[in-house]
Amino acid sequence: MVTKINGNLFADMIIQGAQNLSNNADLVDSLNVYPVPDGDTGTNMNLSMTSGKEEVQNNPTRHIGDLGKSFSKGLLMGARGNSGVILSQIFRGFSKALEEYDEIDAKQFARSFDAGVKTAYKAVMKPVEGTILTVAKDAGQAAVDTAEKTEDCLEIMTAVYEAAQKSLENTPNLLPVLKEVGVVDSGGKGLTLVYEGFLKAMKGETIEAQTPKVDKEEFFNDDHDFHGVINTEDIVYGYCTEMMVRFQSGKAPFDEAIFREDMSKFGDSLLVISDDEIVKVHVHTETPGEVFTFGQKYGELIKVKAENMREQHREVLRKEGKKTDKQETSEPKAAEKVETAIITISMGDGITELFKSMGATHVISGGQTMNPSTEDIVNVIKESGCKRAIILPNNKNIQMASQQAAEIVDVEAVVVPTRTVPQGIAAMFSYDPSAALEDNAEAMTAALDDVKSGSITYAVRDTKIDGINIEKDAYMGLVEDKIIVSDRDVKATLQQTLEAMIDEDSEILTVIAGEEATDEQTAFIESFVEEHFEDVEIEIQNGQQPIYPYLFSVE
Repeated sequence: MVTKINGNLFADMIIQGAQNLSNNADLVDSLNVYPVPDGDTGTNMNLSMTSGKEEVQNNPTRHIGDLGKSFSKGLLMGARGNSGVILSQIFRGFSKALEEYDEIDAKQFARSFDAGVKTAYKAVMKPVEGTILTVAKDAGQAAVDTAEKTEDCLEIMTAVYEAAQKSLENTPNLLPVLKEVGVVDSGGKGLTLVYEGFLKAMKGETIEAQTPKVDKEEFFNDDHDFHGVINTEDIVYGYCTEMMVRFQSGKAPFDEAIFREDMSKFGDSLLVISDDEIVKVHVHTETPGEVFTFGQKYGELIKVKAENMREQHREVLRKEGKKTDKQETSEPKAAEKVETAIITISMGDGITELFKSMGATHVISGGQTMNPSTEDIVNVIKESGCKRAIILPNNKNIQMASQQAAEIVDVEAVVVPTRTVPQGIAAMFSYDPSAALEDNAEAMTAALDDVKSGSITYAVRDTKIDGINIEKDAYMGLVEDKIIVSDRDVKATLQQTLEAMIDEDSEILTVIAGEEATDEQTAFIESFVEEHFEDVEIEIQNGQQPIYPYLFSVE
């Protein structure tokens, strides 16, 4: 029986909850509904929870209220993606309810779960049932109900976990898309794993790390050594690229020696580690998309990452006060102060340069599979020395972290709710340096209604969604985040996507070509539009973005 919970026990609950989530992050990733290569709910929740855990480990106190503040702060700043932000809000409310106490009893414990639910629902503009919110709500209600019958915190935590499990299993009945795809809600699963860790800690159990033997800590934490590199353009292979491939039957047989030799053709700094189920790859290359495509020959991509090392090197030079190859004065760019910071999230060198040419003062590298944290955005605002800030997330999964950052910085900040790169570009066209912050926010937001966004990518698994049968590795065409076509023929996919986007009122089609785009495919797009939509002007931009061979904007 556990009648009281102090800071020491709560710290262990957090540590075990974080470990349980970490052990199962790949499983949570795999539950994402859409088969696009950005299934990162588990990754985002894991990184967010880990940030909270680290703050807790740095504050060894028996005062549960003080520990809760540390946990909440770590989660808040480390929150990535919508799932991570919602998780941070759940435990923000939870911890707020604890802050006055040295230790808590069963009823206070139960009220904390309920407080967390209320805070999370308030943070979400349009709550959707059948998600992590529903799981948190049902678990919180179980806590309150159980506290009426017992003074045992362990009984309450047991009821919370069991209710979360039951609620999770019911999510497909509340959200039709989950039932269609045959999965439970990924965010809800992540929260349930945290609660399971809490319960085990209260029972005195320890959850050991259960990572594949190929998982090396240093493997996915590559701090690039730029010693001896003077000019950014001296970096021959500009993208630090990593992927994890789970082998599948029917795919190419895996031989590590042959695989390593083939991978060496993509670049340098190659590291290949494998076991019977998984291979992990690290390589510096100019073509991350080709690396990912090659990996798919052997199985399913379960984790991918591509970082722009040239941009990282420029940042190193700026921090060291050195002139970069992109600067014409000796004044380091990072030291430049601006009255109004315009911060955009970008993926791909070409898109980054496009945003800068349009007036963006700061560009954060990120997007699908690479969601920046709340702290990443906050730090950029602080370092800019600005009096006001405009944030363009350019991705639906970065909107909540952006909003959270805007709320906690000391300067006036607004978020223009851009969900795509084309929307971000449209918003930038409406920016007026002479206008007030509120007027710019209104004008830039209004501009989003004037653009349709589309994209071409590939499927990471077989599924059926919205009545469309999707085969793994086939191309997919998306319009406003909705999959409208899937075909193994890229030209057929391009054609149907463009037909769905362009109508009689369309005037301009902007094509943003990614790393995997080819001259032949781009020429096909141009000829198709000229033949079928002769009144539509077409513009081609070299975005160099990974994962998405083409992004489309129709105005």
